[in-house]
Amino acid sequence: MSAILQVFICIPLAGYLLSLVLPGNREALISWTARIAVGLQLHLAVAFTLYWLFAGRPTLDAREFVLYEDAHYSFFLDFYFDKIAATYLVIGAVLTFLVAIYSRAYLHREKGYRRYFSTILFFYTGYNLTILAGNMETLFLGWEILGISSFLLIAFYRHRYLPVKNAVKIFSVYRMGDVGILLAMWMSHHLWHENITFLKLNNYELVDAQLQSHSWVGVFISMMILFSAAAKSAQLPFSSWLPRAMEGPTPSSAIFYGALSVHIGVFLLLRTAPFWEHQPSVRTVIAVLGLASSLVASSIARVQSSVKSQIAYGSIAQIGLIFIEIALGFKDLALFHFAGNACLRTYQLLVSPSVVTYLIREQFYTFSPSKSSLEDLLPPRLRYSLYMLNIKEWNLDGFMYRYLWNPLKWVGKKLDFLSIRKVVVFFSVAYLIGILALVFRSRLPAFIHEFLPVFFAFLGLVVVLKSFTERRKVRMSWLLIVLNHFWIALAISSNERFTFIHILLYLSGVSVAAVAGYACLYWLKKNNGVLNMNRFHGLSYEYPRAAFLFLLCCLGLTGFPLTPTFIGEDLIFSHIHEDQLLLATFISLSFILDGLATMRIYARVFLGPHAKTYHEIAYRSS
Repeated sequence: MSAILQVFICIPLAGYLLSLVLPGNREALISWTARIAVGLQLHLAVAFTLYWLFAGRPTLDAREFVLYEDAHYSFFLDFYFDKIAATYLVIGAVLTFLVAIYSRAYLHREKGYRRYFSTILFFYTGYNLTILAGNMETLFLGWEILGISSFLLIAFYRHRYLPVKNAVKIFSVYRMGDVGILLAMWMSHHLWHENITFLKLNNYELVDAQLQSHSWVGVFISMMILFSAAAKSAQLPFSSWLPRAMEGPTPSSAIFYGALSVHIGVFLLLRTAPFWEHQPSVRTVIAVLGLASSLVASSIARVQSSVKSQIAYGSIAQIGLIFIEIALGFKDLALFHFAGNACLRTYQLLVSPSVVTYLIREQFYTFSPSKSSLEDLLPPRLRYSLYMLNIKEWNLDGFMYRYLWNPLKWVGKKLDFLSIRKVVVFFSVAYLIGILALVFRSRLPAFIHEFLPVFFAFLGLVVVLKSFTERRKVRMSWLLIVLNHFWIALAISSNERFTFIHILLYLSGVSVAAVAGYACLYWLKKNNGVLNMNRFHGLSYEYPRAAFLFLLCCLGLTGFPLTPTFIGEDLIFSHIHEDQLLLATFISLSFILDGLATMRIYARVFLGPHAKTYHEIAYRSS
């Protein structure tokens, strides 16, 4: 039975690869390819789940592929199947199949018809990889695919300003969630001294024995898992991203942000519950976070004028309740709640355009004033204050900007004196000194040797911070991201024995993507003249192939599961000691910012309204 789990990954992946080579003007062929792939997946999922139920619901675990292994480290793909995976598998197959049918007519005659269905199949591949993952590394592989497919679908109407801007904003939240998973994996390596599987986490004696002597480590891992789950499921303080994600097509909003993607944070908590459920402090934090998110989201939903925003905040409120159920130990109820909420939100989003039409018509013929509500019991001043607070969505966006992004931008602007020549000269000399320090580190005093990894990681953070805030020179921003990766490699090499094979594994994908991406930017500047970061250029109009190639370069540079850099990132964290929290923080921030800076370059150069006025410009958002 375990061997069949791979098939659930291969079917949507085969459909995705096939959709890439289909002619863009053959709508029927494109939609049939998607429906056949998802329909086959649905029938196989239902049949397999029924067979699994009649076989006595055995827990399946299959260690399939070892991608890299040495004496102290192993990166392998592991697949796991139980009632949690079964529920997510069947619900995901049903809803994706319905959305694939609905999308055939909804996207008719859209220019990005093939692009839409390819992205849906790509998302579905990542979804199945996530829910069938048997360890954190395999889960992170699917987690990354969900993040980039979300970015692409929110920015589907790429000739408009707001979809592209919101796609970058939401990708920034996803990127923070990615780093939460990375930090959880980092500390898990030190706690278990192995690549722990979810099957072993179900062993209560093993988990309890480790947590008895490493209680603070257990709390740290649990908090990082909760941080990632809250970011992915739009819980406080990240709730404001979900309504902004509705800029994409309605069917993609239904399947992503009503049904499946937004519930992946719930899945992460359910899957890791055997680890944190015996820590009362963690369960309390989860329950409080869920309760606060539910109350705030419910109050905001009541004053929204957009039907999609109402549904989005309603979904956030229900997910907050699911968090409470998980914290209280009602896992079966949480699964049932997930299934009901996913189906309801998908239906609501798919019929929302029709409902709005009906309501507009009805208010002219059968208008009746609103009835009294619970808020009428409150004093007028408090009632009006709550109304204004909810209209402003509790200033959640302002909170993120004021306390996270604005300080980073302020620091980055202090580095405006840097030019391409200064960057190359200064950091080349500094890097050469760092290599010499690495070669002769046996002659250095002990306190300098301990200080060097943090210092090199800090320099890497400085260069990527400058790239993140760069507003003019595109190529310099790209070059700074590349330099950041080399500084990280130097920092880890100075920390402990990071062999040449490890460095090659990490930097091979970065180097290829860096050269190809820089050549693409150079060619675009040569053909278009001005190319800066002050505005959107929308060059995907005229250079669709260059846009696709540069997107692949961006993914390679950010450590997406496309190059060995993905394995290298996990390998890097395995070489950071458990007491080196500052080093782990610097490198984590570097990974957050390099992903944001890279996708920001892609969005500014290729997406948004075209810079040339002879192309059609959309002035309004969807």
